[in-house]
Amino acid sequence: MTRTDGRILALDLGTSSARALVLSAVDAAPVPGALARYKISPTYATGGSATLDLHEYVEGLLGCLDELQQNGHLDDIGAIVLSSQWHSIVALDNKGSAVTPVITWADTRAVSLDLGSSFDEHAFHARTGSWLHRLYWTRRIPWLLSEGSPAGFAGLPDLVLERLTGERVTSVSIASGTGTLDLAHGSYDEEALDIAGVKADRLPPIVPTGWTGSLSSEFGRRWPGLVGVPVHPPTGDGAASNVGTGGYDETTAAVTVGTSAAVRVVHPIDDAPELPWELWRYRVDDKRAVTGMAFSAAGNLHAWLTGVLQLDSDEPTGIEIGSSRVIAAPFQAGTRPPETVASGSGVYFGLSFDDTAADLLAASLQGASLEIDRGLRMLDSLFGRQLQVVLGGGGIDASAWWRRCLTATFARPTTVCAEAEVGARGAAAIALGLSPDPGGEHLTPAPAEVDRVHTLRPRYTALRELAVKASRELG
Repeated sequence: MTRTDGRILALDLGTSSARALVLSAVDAAPVPGALARYKISPTYATGGSATLDLHEYVEGLLGCLDELQQNGHLDDIGAIVLSSQWHSIVALDNKGSAVTPVITWADTRAVSLDLGSSFDEHAFHARTGSWLHRLYWTRRIPWLLSEGSPAGFAGLPDLVLERLTGERVTSVSIASGTGTLDLAHGSYDEEALDIAGVKADRLPPIVPTGWTGSLSSEFGRRWPGLVGVPVHPPTGDGAASNVGTGGYDETTAAVTVGTSAAVRVVHPIDDAPELPWELWRYRVDDKRAVTGMAFSAAGNLHAWLTGVLQLDSDEPTGIEIGSSRVIAAPFQAGTRPPETVASGSGVYFGLSFDDTAADLLAASLQGASLEIDRGLRMLDSLFGRQLQVVLGGGGIDASAWWRRCLTATFARPTTVCAEAEVGARGAAAIALGLSPDPGGEHLTPAPAEVDRVHTLRPRYTALRELAVKASRELG
């Protein structure tokens, strides 16, 4: 990996937007005004469908580049990097054309698998970092094969890269999010392929981190300043966000709050600690992995509540952290594997006529903080130390109350990343060997807030157990 003398063009392939932005080559900080965004509206339908229109998505992204070009921002670009949502899949025909929309991580359609008593899912999880969950290609490909006769499969970032360069390849980072990668060897896992019912030649080839492509002649004519600029393979958004936040070694956990939330640690893949069943592990690049836990309720929960409750403020004004009588298990969007709490399982307990909209918002943000804390404590144990914590992402940036709540819940100091564009920044850092500093404010937990959260924790744990049980029995 080498640094670039020019600025960096970052393409960020999210679920709610496709973005193009220009970053400084020194510290991967966004260049003021050099950002273009295309809003994406996933299509949700009965049966668990959650999809994106591939053509609209790609054309929207290309339009972002046109906008940057028109405003003079595509000059002096030395590298093109990509950060992308993990877990998407598209079925392809024998000509490589898409025969399905982009099926996102939120789509719940998949086949159930019965592999018999000889299958060792714990060994499979230790090797691939994933479970036999509908999130992964091990269950999605058999479902797609049962619905038609696709010749191949690829993810959204693979097809964006192909549109730009003419080469359909994937990175070890993106491949790890499919659940079909042997993490230690960085190649497709034979047992995972057998379960999915495909050979490796039906999936995009995995290229090393140092691979680069170049824009096709079509786009060279469209954006002359990008001719010959190396295009680096994409990085999964979770790995990119960790590094972009400043959590790029095993001393530091990064907590990122966007649409969903996660707590993760980046560490060498060699001699990695044994993976606990409750955590996932993916790859950052050829030498590093990222281990963590993800949560389905975060910024989406905050946005939903402020809309439903018609709050004038995004903050639970007047509510002291840890003080609300109301407790909430934030399972409105269910849970990630290995737990199987279904969407629609959110719970409030302790409501009275004295409670306000601010009480409900505070209880939900506190519940989400306690969920993240569960993952952080597992990572503390895994790496044998109390980890330093950096906070980043749009949800962190939007709410000072939530930043303080997380700090009190973790009962340790935190550092807030000064840059909101952590995914794009991290993709640049990974591709070019940069080590960005968080550069933001340092928060110290208030003892009174820590004590109140400590007192609240057993009540939350009891409610959580009831919510999980009710989801299984009533779902």
